[in-house]
Amino acid sequence: MKRLAIFFIHCSLLISGATAQDSWTEWGPNGKEQAGVIVRAGYTIGGTTPMPLPNEVRRIVGFSPKGGATVGMDVYKMLSKRWGIAIGTHLFYEGFHTCADVKNYGMSLTQEGNTMSGYFTGRDVTDTDMWGVTLPVLATFRISPRWNVSLGPYFSAYFKKSFSGEVYDNKEGIGYLRVDTPTGEKVNMTSENPATYDFEDEMDNWNVGVEVTFDWKAMKHMNVFAMLDWGLTSVFPSNFEALQFRMYPIYGTLGVAYRY
Repeated sequence: MKRLAIFFIHCSLLISGATAQDSWTEWGPNGKEQAGVIVRAGYTIGGTTPMPLPNEVRRIVGFSPKGGATVGMDVYKMLSKRWGIAIGTHLFYEGFHTCADVKNYGMSLTQEGNTMSGYFTGRDVTDTDMWGVTLPVLATFRISPRWNVSLGPYFSAYFKKSFSGEVYDNKEGIGYLRVDTPTGEKVNMTSENPATYDFEDEMDNWNVGVEVTFDWKAMKHMNVFAMLDWGLTSVFPSNFEALQFRMYPIYGTLGVAYRY
């Protein structure tokens, strides 16, 4: 995350240098822009993933964002020419579909009505959907008259959520669960007879993380923005044992905004 933030700041500085002719008088903040409201709408992509990616995940076979969205508004107040504060309310839908080859991946699975826990080797297909609201509290910094960066913590609450999938053999025909231990009883799982999981009821109803947003004033009242929400807490509680890895929501949004 640190490297990504440094990259965005570097790009912003380069662009701001190229637009040095933009004046603070023209683009603010001035007497009319010491406070205001920014209404946002954007397309959201990302995923809910262990961080860092564990060794048990040997290969990402496919990743398909489901086409999420974020709408909301930020209320801001400039405290000086460059520094200010903002609070927001963002409604969101975040979803993704992923397929990975794993080895000795600890999880609980259901096959033909029987639930088993152990270590799976083969192909894992996961679908995640989350609807909710994010409340960020941000410090804002005007890099130049037209460029602004905001950074701070957020709290998210989920209205609806799901985390489900299935496992079976990979292209090499390998698909099995070792029950309880890595050397336990071997249970074969194939695409004709896969095992499934559904952890919707075990998911937490909230998440805490960090949000960073870059705004560019494209027109007098119109912004183009890029926003990243990086979850710092898992979508599952600490006592959840059906998956052995903490899963973090990491989603980015590209969109447009209107400044009032």
